[in-house]
Amino acid sequence: MSPHSIIIILISYFSLLFLISFLTSRKSDNKDFFIGSKKSPWYLVAFGMIGASLSGVTFISVPGWVGASQFSYMQMVLGYLIGYFIIAQVLLPVYYKLNLTSIYTYLDQRFGKVSYKTGASYFLISRVIGASFRLFLVANVLQMTIFSAYNIPFAVTVSITILLIWLYTFKGGIKTIVWTDTLQTFFMLLAVGLSVYYISDGMNLSFKQMVSVISESEFSRVWFFDNPKAGTFFLKQILSGAFITIVMTGLDQDMMQKNLSCKNLKDAQKNMYWYGSAFVPVNLLFLSLGALLFIFAQQNGIILPEKADDLFPLIATKGYLSPIVSVFFMLGLVAAAYSSADSALTSLTTSFTIDILEVPDKNIPHKQKEKIRKLVHIGVSVLLGIVIIIFNKVNNDSVISTLFTFAGYTYGPLLGLYTFGLFTKYAIKDKYVWIVCLLSPVVSLLLNQYSSQLFWGYSFGFEILIVNGLLTFAGLFFIKRKFNATISK
Repeated sequence: MSPHSIIIILISYFSLLFLISFLTSRKSDNKDFFIGSKKSPWYLVAFGMIGASLSGVTFISVPGWVGASQFSYMQMVLGYLIGYFIIAQVLLPVYYKLNLTSIYTYLDQRFGKVSYKTGASYFLISRVIGASFRLFLVANVLQMTIFSAYNIPFAVTVSITILLIWLYTFKGGIKTIVWTDTLQTFFMLLAVGLSVYYISDGMNLSFKQMVSVISESEFSRVWFFDNPKAGTFFLKQILSGAFITIVMTGLDQDMMQKNLSCKNLKDAQKNMYWYGSAFVPVNLLFLSLGALLFIFAQQNGIILPEKADDLFPLIATKGYLSPIVSVFFMLGLVAAAYSSADSALTSLTTSFTIDILEVPDKNIPHKQKEKIRKLVHIGVSVLLGIVIIIFNKVNNDSVISTLFTFAGYTYGPLLGLYTFGLFTKYAIKDKYVWIVCLLSPVVSLLLNQYSSQLFWGYSFGFEILIVNGLLTFAGLFFIKRKFNATISK
């Protein structure tokens, strides 16, 4: 596909996003930006959250995982369902009862200012790194497919990438994103569905034959009960999936901000149940695509790339399939990346404005509060751009992977803080919380690094998050006060 063709596709796509932004953001204020004035239809929120959760990394990586881990990821997806149930039954009632805009204000009410600022800071660090990494991937693709042909520097590509998000989110915020994410989820799923169809057609398979070929292949194994030390072991994946969902959805302002924009608790719980249930068929579709990609490559003598993540882009864009697949692959990738990044930009703006600057509590005119929020939105955009450019300058996959993994460790303290707050009645010595929340990820990192020597060959996988949360919980118990908390949960 030529750069000119890609440019035309992207201009058409973003024109549609800007139209949606214009229609949804008229007469918007801070309340619309932060929580959509609590008028978001739950079914739109549920559908749009699929795209926001799956990002550009998932769009490319999940099909690539099939070669090494088969369908074992479905075990984790089943764990996700447990996590979504806990969010709906435990966390959402608390958030709605306290009428929260930022979920981290709960920590202020339950423990104190230091806990509040610590929790919000961990979210900000996590999201800045995560969102920057995702945007780095899409900016890199745009650089290779479009801008390098015109000798445009990568920094300009990054600026354009972020400017596009800023333009359709700066006014309407979450009120706009509920609608744009719905569109972007549609394009992402359409891209995957068309890819499955055209690969099957290229192998002359009917739907029934396709299902049979996948199920009889070496890639279709789902259940792994044989080796408790392996990362694919059933119990490890189920537990990891549940806890990852709790922290990366239920304790994440980015994901919860959409839920809090629903009309009431009942609608938010409907959203969570339907959104969680949709993850099973959606991820099964991604894994089926992965199996078909590997089978298609084997049958057509295609040499597998060194990185499994490159297999989907290779087959989709190098003439092995219909040009339609190339078009929708690019749309799907951009949609997946932007549906995650736009909500991240909005949630970072919300958290910094409310949790760090505490703008809603300031005794200043409403218009000045809006002005501050808009300046924060610009500042966060610039920060993301700087971090993306740093990723590119480092140009070292291992370093970038380390930074991205580091962001995952920051959710452990949030897990420990909320678990201690919700399931105990103890007050704590608030001024020491930041120390506990600093030490627990560090100790978890050391345990993860030396686990095979310390635990007879056992290696931690995603379950290190649970260990991180337990260490935080233990640390909070150590600094508890002699009297119980008086603040209602």
